Amino acid sequence: MRRPLVAGNWKMHGTRASVAELIEELRQLEFPAEVEVAVFPGSLHIAQVVAGLAAGAVKVGAQNCAVQAEQGALTGELATSQLVDAGCELVLVGHSERRLILGESDEAVIRKFAAAQVAGLVPVLCLGETREQREAGATLDVVGAQLAAVIDALGVESLAKAVVAYEPVWAIGTGLTATPEQAQQVHAAIRAQVAQADAEVASGLRILYGGSVKAASAAELFGMQDIDGGLVGGASLNADEFGAICRAAGN
Repeated sequence: MRRPLVAGNWKMHGTRASVAELIEELRQLEFPAEVEVAVFPGSLHIAQVVAGLAAGAVKVGAQNCAVQAEQGALTGELATSQLVDAGCELVLVGHSERRLILGESDEAVIRKFAAAQVAGLVPVLCLGETREQREAGATLDVVGAQLAAVIDALGVESLAKAVVAYEPVWAIGTGLTATPEQAQQVHAAIRAQVAQADAEVASGLRILYGGSVKAASAAELFGMQDIDGGLVGGASLNADEFGAICRAAGN
């Protein structure tokens, strides 16, 4: 039985004051025991969030990491060993905004994924297609190629200690959401691709949906067979909305 995971990606939002307020609101919530909950603050606020949520069940992750686990001469980057030292347990890898806006390649994603696991972090591997790719009927080809890059380089067994997040690029920050059926089709294809290499890894792999997840749509999305939770963007900045999404995952 796969334990649902709801992860809140705060992206480039927050000040010390607003983060403190959000931490306090999260501390007041009662999350379902059967749901794993995590938040991914900006790197400036990781220490603040780790300290503020230390007494609760919410895990803290990072939004990005360096391509190496060890510290060294890489100005502006954060080694995965440093993220572990700061209290992180997970890290996003290959988010579409980094792939598309910052030009992050499959090679960089593979190195970051590997660095995360070397340091003991759980990588959350993000996959997704643009609107143009979906309209061209290339969704499964694009997502499959992004997934295959990691499997081919690191082996399917690397996914046994990872999470995958399907995030259609056209639904991120647009208010658009894939229908439950559209999302399920891609999630099922991801699981089937992994199963071709290792059925046991596939059955245990948690695949999250990310793409303008809201409380109103969460229950129907999470009701799909291969959707194991959500990677939540803007809605995770509202504690009440985020709590409702987590409760939907528990139901």
